[in-house]
Amino acid sequence: MNAHVEMEHEEVLRVKLAVLRQEHRDLDEAIAALQAVAHCDQLRLSRMKRQKLQLKDEIARIEDKLIPDILA
Repeated sequence: MNAHVEMEHEEVLRVKLAVLRQEHRDLDEAIAALQAVAHCDQLRLSRMKRQKLQLKDEIARIEDKLIPDILA
């Protein structure tokens, strides 16, 4: 039963990881589009870049949970 629960937990993490990666790609495209505008809103651009970094950090945390520590 414990293995089943752990497998469900891993599956949830994998789905969340896929969603976060898609959000990261979408945000990257939105940033590129905003930067293409001559007079873009720098505050909005800065917030979007910060959000993108937060997504990247969260993706890394989930990947660390899913990938076993080989050195341990």
